[in-house]
Amino acid sequence: MQIQPQPKTTENKVNDPVALSFNKVKKDFVLKNKKNPVNALKEITLDIKKRKITGLVGPDGAGKTTLIRLAAGLYLPDNGSIAVLDMDLTNNQADISSKVGYMPQKFGLYEDLTINENLNLYADLFDLDKKIRQERFDELLNLTALKPFVKRLAGRLSGGMKQKLGLACILINRPSLLLLDEPTVGVDPLSRLDIWKILKKLRDVDGISIFMSTAYLNETDNLDDVILLHHGEILARDVPATLKQNVKDRAFVLKAGSHNKRQYKKYLEKFNDVLDTNPVSDGIRFITKTTEPFKNLRVELIPKNYYAVEPNFEDFFVDKLLSVKIHENNKSLQDIAIQSDNLEIMTNLPDNQSDNNQALITLKNLTRIFGDFYAVNNITFDVKQGEIFGLLGANGAGKSTTFRMLCGLLPASSGEISVVGYDMRTAPAFARQKIGYMSQKFSLYGNLSVMENMDFFASVYGLKGNKKKQRILWALENMELTDVADSKSQDIPLGYKQRLSMACALMHEPEIVFLDEPTSGVDPLARREFWEHIGKLSETGITTLVTTHFMDEAEYCDRIAIMSEGKILCIGSPEDIKNQIITKEIPNPSLEDAFIQLTITGAQKND
Repeated sequence: MQIQPQPKTTENKVNDPVALSFNKVKKDFVLKNKKNPVNALKEITLDIKKRKITGLVGPDGAGKTTLIRLAAGLYLPDNGSIAVLDMDLTNNQADISSKVGYMPQKFGLYEDLTINENLNLYADLFDLDKKIRQERFDELLNLTALKPFVKRLAGRLSGGMKQKLGLACILINRPSLLLLDEPTVGVDPLSRLDIWKILKKLRDVDGISIFMSTAYLNETDNLDDVILLHHGEILARDVPATLKQNVKDRAFVLKAGSHNKRQYKKYLEKFNDVLDTNPVSDGIRFITKTTEPFKNLRVELIPKNYYAVEPNFEDFFVDKLLSVKIHENNKSLQDIAIQSDNLEIMTNLPDNQSDNNQALITLKNLTRIFGDFYAVNNITFDVKQGEIFGLLGANGAGKSTTFRMLCGLLPASSGEISVVGYDMRTAPAFARQKIGYMSQKFSLYGNLSVMENMDFFASVYGLKGNKKKQRILWALENMELTDVADSKSQDIPLGYKQRLSMACALMHEPEIVFLDEPTSGVDPLARREFWEHIGKLSETGITTLVTTHFMDEAEYCDRIAIMSEGKILCIGSPEDIKNQIITKEIPNPSLEDAFIQLTITGAQKND
């Protein structure tokens, strides 16, 4: 599809000073098992302004990381030219490298060194004069609030603290341009707020230009300029507020009341005019193809309990990408016919799941101590069959430690754990046969194809013959992996990797699935698809425990627990949690509002 050039905006005038410029830049990659090269970037022409924070968003495989690596000089363009701080990148790499700070998704901290030792190491790399080092270190440690922890090993820092240390390391030589590849990915909401305070100070006080990618679309409100990349082309570019107006009068919320949100979501998805659905505070947020949804429907089918809302950037993102797909499939945006004449009436939708479901997981006074550190401190809760249960918390709150104990990968220091009726202290092997586990980091075999990974894990779980073939075919179809079945798993986009990981975890048809931050770094469309799979598992009676730093994802959960410093701060449905912080100033809080407020309050109580 031909992408139309975007008009210039008032924030991006031609005569604004430019920090980074791409001129008809093209980049291809040749992958094994692929006859044709992959077109990562298709003649990108783009100016990044000085003293601005410019953001790059797009689905997995859009070319975001490639564009940033080109700017950092790690790749050279196949065609076109790149200018960094008014210097041609190809001919001035040495001069440019001293003025640019680059932070990849996996920054190279040395985890067996302390914060101070890491800073000294990077100061050596930048050849920083030892006479001014301590003054520079103090400045960076104050900026990142890491000064009280200078003697702590980097490996023992939380995810947010590691990211801040990474920022400090690349700021040692006072760069004029920062290139950041998803600097907040996998970081909890509180730590993300801290990182954004740092980035804004670097822009406003130090005059540093920042070019970054992000998977958190609610962060776009912090950007001066945002670029939507898709299939290696610029699909849209403007200030965030202007882009949101593309969805004006097409964003709504359908109140769910006491009904199950997943049922309401299904109901809305039966209307052709509904483009996207997503659970939110009091129901289902949906965007439509027209400004008059349900105009031609029978009166009794019109859901009267919906209301219009202001569009957010994620509405624009989803609308733009789904509209491209609709255009490619030659569907009319004005087609608002009903897909089925047998839609359910709203009053016939079932209420929430019954409380009579048996508990498949029970924790009582569970504690895990490392030396004198309480990673998990006397927590108690249960999870029922078919329930989607979310475990939320800041980095280092104890979520992953709890998961590892529940899966039998780590023994408890004290307390009781029962999983599928088995005591994890005395019969962990029997319980593990009923469990599927998907780790936070992609842990499959990158040099094996998608099909080979599934075949291997099916064999590990003891599947043979027709049973193994059936489960692999099930995974290919239900996880939508058929198109990449012969591709090496290391070469497929992150969204596909996550689906492959989940497929392997489900090979043996477990009764419980543990998902540890399964969508970290995955774009919103891929995350929606992933949660569709989780919802289908719940409908078949499979119990799901999930950790996530995406607060909007936690709306998919039946219940959530928020952890802080190894303890449970609160537990209940997303609505129950949000109701705890309702005030006149915040009458309709988001789950992220609740998370931040409750976590801060919990930390103050512990102090």
